[in-house]
Amino acid sequence: MESPSIIIIGAGPAGLTAAYELSKAGVRSTILEKDSVVGGIARTVNYKGYRFDIGGHRFFTKVTRVEQMWHEVLGNDLIRRSRLSRIYYRGKFFYYPLLAFNALFNLGIWETLRCVASYGYAKLAPRTPEDDFATWVTNRFGRRLFEIFFKTYTEKVWGIPCTEIQAEWAAQRIKGLSLTSAIKNALFGELGRTKEQIIKTLIDEFEYPRHGPGMMWTRTRALVEQRGGRVIFNTPVDRIYWREGAVEAVEAGGHVYPTSHLISSMPVRELIEKLSPIPPDELVAAAPKLHYRDFLTVALVINKPDLFPDNWIYVHDKNVKLGRIQNFNNWSPEMVPDPSTTCLGLEYFCFEGDGLWNTNDPDLIELGKRELGLLGLVNPADVIDGAVVRMQKAYPVYDGAYEAAMDEVRRFLRRVPNLQLVGRNGMHRYNNQDHSMLTAILAARNILGGHYDLWQVNVEQEYHEEITAGEMQKLEETQPLVPQRRATPGK
Repeated sequence: MESPSIIIIGAGPAGLTAAYELSKAGVRSTILEKDSVVGGIARTVNYKGYRFDIGGHRFFTKVTRVEQMWHEVLGNDLIRRSRLSRIYYRGKFFYYPLLAFNALFNLGIWETLRCVASYGYAKLAPRTPEDDFATWVTNRFGRRLFEIFFKTYTEKVWGIPCTEIQAEWAAQRIKGLSLTSAIKNALFGELGRTKEQIIKTLIDEFEYPRHGPGMMWTRTRALVEQRGGRVIFNTPVDRIYWREGAVEAVEAGGHVYPTSHLISSMPVRELIEKLSPIPPDELVAAAPKLHYRDFLTVALVINKPDLFPDNWIYVHDKNVKLGRIQNFNNWSPEMVPDPSTTCLGLEYFCFEGDGLWNTNDPDLIELGKRELGLLGLVNPADVIDGAVVRMQKAYPVYDGAYEAAMDEVRRFLRRVPNLQLVGRNGMHRYNNQDHSMLTAILAARNILGGHYDLWQVNVEQEYHEEITAGEMQKLEETQPLVPQRRATPGK
């Protein structure tokens, strides 16, 4: 039998970052990846030379070590890009964050007056109790602005009515952004503000790999392998062998890998199901309580060079299923091989197995063409090609059952201290790339002798997390959060 080694499950940002951090210390590891590519949800798909993301991935962080790694790996291939994102509503573009004159012009005097009156009424007579997303936002922006700029898109993404989403999510997700901050930004920009004072939704520049985020992870894999590590593809995990006190081995692809330490970024629900022998009943019962929101991208190639200047557009139109549009030409011109064309990524949020998920690719491409035409953004006749990518478990769901389920997971982890969970699905946390990378860095450092509690990264109710490791700065203050359903009265 092989000597025990460090095994990492998953070659996404978390898994590869852990391997990279270990490799810098001269420690080899083996990554088991069920897919044939690296990057996970941060991969870049190459379709006939057209590169597109599974969603858009800005490279912006306040974590020093994460930023250092980006630059160590990419060097001059990490380029600075201007950020422009707008809301598409009733056939018009609204800058996001809102710009006063743009919003006034697009809404018109009458609708603007209604928004102002609605805002004034909300300040004079706020709704109580303030325990759901709709009420929280309405009390701060007014009912009209809530309906225009918050309701439709939020419900598309999560598949949950805004009245059923807990207010705490709004308090965390929109912290620091208000009509006052939007107006100040419109008038004064970032003048006089430090990096720590900039609200993430108002940042107008970011870094980005010239060939997309997959470039980061393809190159990280190469560096890990140059230092003696291994990435083994098409190797889904079949069993994780454990005993009281430790995980002993991982069986994957017909091979058993003895392990001294296991770092897992696979979905927690799947990890529980792979444990052998069967873990305690409480943990087995927790697995089906962990749910996910899935996602698909319809990439369309359009026979036009310049459609709109945005990196991405939020679609606030309840008449289409489309949630967001990425314009990959504007993320990096090198994403598109023919400058006379444009590649758009149409994002649809769904659940695996629902009608949208099960729609065949040609019909999804036709749906995308039809909806772009309905919105007036693209003439369907100008679409010359298309491709579809489905992504399972893109967003961990924070429902009424997940918290108790994760408590059971953490209790179990105390019984097997050589098992660490990292990343978005590994920890069942809807986080950004830099948060996933940070948990992986700290997990690697634990193997090297550190004593970091990964579960304390980004758990405060307020957006202020101090990382005690010497070189760590505050974690990015606006890690995205998943809405949680309110408890049903009487249940």
